[in-house]
Amino acid sequence: MSTEKKRVLIVDDSALVRQVLSNILAGHPNLEVVGIAKDPYEARERVRDLNPDVLTLDVEMPRMDGITFLSKLMKAHPMPVVMLSSLTAKGTSTALDALDLGAIDVIGKPTMDQATGLQAMGTEIAETVYAAALAHVSGRRAPAQDAATALAPLAQRARAGRALIAIGSSTGGTEALRQVFEAIPENLPPVVVVQHMLPGFTAAFADRLNRTSRARVKVAQDGEALKPGTVYLAPNDIHLAVVRNGGGMTAVLQGTERVSRHLPSVDVLFHSVAEHCGTHAMGVILTGMGEDGARGLLQMRQKGARTIGQDEATCVVYGMPRVAYLRGAVEEQVALADIPGHLVAWCGREA
Repeated sequence: MSTEKKRVLIVDDSALVRQVLSNILAGHPNLEVVGIAKDPYEARERVRDLNPDVLTLDVEMPRMDGITFLSKLMKAHPMPVVMLSSLTAKGTSTALDALDLGAIDVIGKPTMDQATGLQAMGTEIAETVYAAALAHVSGRRAPAQDAATALAPLAQRARAGRALIAIGSSTGGTEALRQVFEAIPENLPPVVVVQHMLPGFTAAFADRLNRTSRARVKVAQDGEALKPGTVYLAPNDIHLAVVRNGGGMTAVLQGTERVSRHLPSVDVLFHSVAEHCGTHAMGVILTGMGEDGARGLLQMRQKGARTIGQDEATCVVYGMPRVAYLRGAVEEQVALADIPGHLVAWCGREA
């Protein structure tokens, strides 16, 4: 395995932020800051001259905003980009726009005392940038395959109330989930999801998915009954689990301690699904850095659930699926475009 450091270019109009980020990233053993730029025009020259592995990009800058530059960059020179966006309502919407355009991840930029706030997030920032540097970038976002209509008749045999689909994802997962949910029919069993996101982003992400998906997409609420045709996203400040309640399933939100380094944790969700659903569940682990979900998916498989993992070729970061596969948790590795078909085929199996 190569030990060569990943080369980072920092693009931000604030000299203070550039300095703080430089110090944070230089402290990571696998990162090297090779250049800085104060605006997109300077960044364009730096990208050409320095050929960095990853770029950090501020949203609000003079002469050209970060979103406009990102759009141009992903067309002309596709590369891993981590956005810095303010933690405001406007910043949340902008961050989701950036992810739609191809940004690998988003770092929440403190609105007050940015130097202190960024320094407090130092470890998280460095790991986020490093994960992005390892990402596979294609330069364009694939449209969702319109398989839902053709596959819908199979899904009509899904055992609503007994069957459940559980999905875990992290880096690159927002785009992967979009592709999956735009391609599935609206009559699948309940789908529960843990996607690692910045605080405050999940509700906006759910709303965006809901506008483009046939199934209803919402943030899970404590104690609500899980209904067919609905996707439930874990809130970003508490763990999501499920319990059996009579003939159906109920969402449970509990616990704020990090598990597998995350809150919410995919492992927490998968463990609960293994315990309460057994053979009536399907587990899916998508693109992401780290190993969250591997233990829980293994338990699901041991309890008789069907388990699949996104394959390396279509992952933005082949981390979580890789660890799960190596631990024996994944029955089959599947390309992202084929996952909706696997979900529907499993739901349409004979009872």
